[in-house]
Amino acid sequence: MPIKIYKPTTQTRHNASVIVDSELSKKRPEKSLIKIKKQHAGRSHGTITVRHQGGGAKRYIRLIDFKRDRFNEEAEVIALEYDPNRSANIALIQYLDGKKAYILALEDLKVGAKIISSKDKIDANLGNCMPLEHILPGVNISSVELQPGKGAEMVRSAGAWAVLMGIEDKYAQLKLPSGEVRLVLKTCLATIGRIGCAEHRSVRLGSAGRMRHTGVRPRVRGSAMNPADHPHGGGEGNQSIGLKRPKTPWGKPALGVKTRKKKKASSRLILKRRKSKKKTK
Repeated sequence: MPIKIYKPTTQTRHNASVIVDSELSKKRPEKSLIKIKKQHAGRSHGTITVRHQGGGAKRYIRLIDFKRDRFNEEAEVIALEYDPNRSANIALIQYLDGKKAYILALEDLKVGAKIISSKDKIDANLGNCMPLEHILPGVNISSVELQPGKGAEMVRSAGAWAVLMGIEDKYAQLKLPSGEVRLVLKTCLATIGRIGCAEHRSVRLGSAGRMRHTGVRPRVRGSAMNPADHPHGGGEGNQSIGLKRPKTPWGKPALGVKTRKKKKASSRLILKRRKSKKKTK
């Protein structure tokens, strides 16, 4: 999909870009597969629990079928659509009995393509869904389950894919987009192919207004706050934070601190930790 870069006719247009996809349908979303997105603005019982949230354009939530549990029933892709709630596009599929569902649109998936989900071994065609134990090593997969029957929880963002490295005993070994290598039960379902819209990461919003339309409010540096509001706050003019290490607004260590629980049950399934982002001077 090509990226359109706007001419810098105004400050807000400077370096702004959008994805142009002529294959996406212009029709309204399927009425039976949407619900209203309620505004919470990061609040629980009136108290802000998640900062920097609020506003944003009104939108519908598209109900995505992450379970793919209509086994051995062929479906046809009848439309590719834009979803404002995620980075990837979505595909509208229709089964032989007329029932429709949304799934994540895969790279090179076209309107008219036939897809199927099964617990048995089937052809490894683009969009087909089956257990990891029936997929050949080296195949690119996406929408991977962590627990059988719970629905896809991993590898769902635009341009993402995982690689099946092999099967050993009751586990499949996967290399995830982050570089992490972990074990997943071989009975978990996965979809053949990469998630589409890989160009999403190259889009530049170009203006603060476009960020506000996504529901993200401005962030403020801790050093620009008062001491009562942040540990970094206070002082006259530009000063360092005056601490040995950065802290969160609640006084806990920040930046580079491991937040994963040490005794988390799934830690034994991680064979290789994901790549850490090193700071460049």
